[in-house]
Parts: sequence; C-alpha cells; structure tokens
Amino acid sequence: MKNLLRIFFILLFISFTFQLKLNSQINQPVSVTGHVMAEIIPVFSASETSQMNFGRFAPGPEGGQIILTPEGTISVLGSVFAGTGIHNAASFYVSGDMDVAFSITLPAGPVILTHTSSARTLHVQDWISNPPAGAGTGMLYDGFQVVYVGATLKVGSLADNPVGTYTGTYNITFDFN
Repeated sequence: MKNLLRIFFILLFISFTFQLKLNSQINQPVSVTGHVMAEIIPVFSASETSQMNFGRFAPGPEGGQIILTPEGTISVLGSVFAGTGIHNAASFYVSGDMDVAFSITLPAGPVILTHTSSARTLHVQDWISNPPAGAGTGMLYDGFQVVYVGATLKVGSLADNPVGTYTGTYNITFDFN
C-alpha cells in the first residue's frame, strides 16, 4: 500500500506538472507587429503672381467706370477714355493637397486707391473672380490652381481725380473646405 500511495503521489505530481506546463503554453501572450502610417500634405498657400492694373486712362467731365474682367479685358462706361498701355487682372497661385476644394472670399466692399501725392481717391468695387467666389468653388487639380480677379474702378472727373498714380491694397481669402 505504501508503494501504491507513493505511485499515486508520483502520478499526481507528474499530472499536476504536465497540467501546469500545458496551461502555461495555452495562456501564453501572443505578440503581433502592427503598422502605422502618416502622410504630410503640402501646406495650403497662396501668393500674388500678377497685380491688378486698370491701365492708363483719362477721366472725362462726368467720370465713369473701368470694368476689368478676370480674363484681363477692360470695358469703359461714362466719360472715361481708355489709354494705351498695359492692363491686367490680378492672379493668385493657390497650392496645397492634390484634388482638394477651396473657398474664395473677395473684398465685400469698395477698396480705396489713393493718389501718390495728394489725398484724392478712386474706388475699386464689384469684385469678381475665376473660379467664382464662394465655398468650394476652387479645386487644386494637381495640387494647384491659378485664380484670376477683376473688379470695377469708379472714376470721377479730372477735377476729382488729378493726373498721377493711385495705389492701394486689398485682401482675398482662400480657405480649405
């Protein structure tokens, strides 16, 4: 009986050891390698590539308007006489992530141009762009787009607007959608 008890304890010990080893193999932690990705896109930016220029002109007795389209053509209304020389729409190079829509916000009201040597002014208003202003109207095909901007210049008489150069600045906002 003593031997039987000894064999029983030995078998119990072997069985217990085998069970522990089996459980430790079954409950072993498993390690897996995961993958992470991040992509840096080009910074959304805009720069003026061509300044808006209404060109040379002469105000008549009643004044009038010079309309500059985004395509760079001008038309004259009232008693303004278009002169020779260069006129062109403004252009802006907008760049960023490929195939992303963006918004264009033009000046809401008139922008004032001031005579370089007097306090006389001209007003630029009725802003227009190509692509048109609004939410999601621009698209960065191949990561860029050129936006063209025109407007209307209100001109007074020669007494209101003496000979000389008039300059000013304006803000246009480009924003990702």
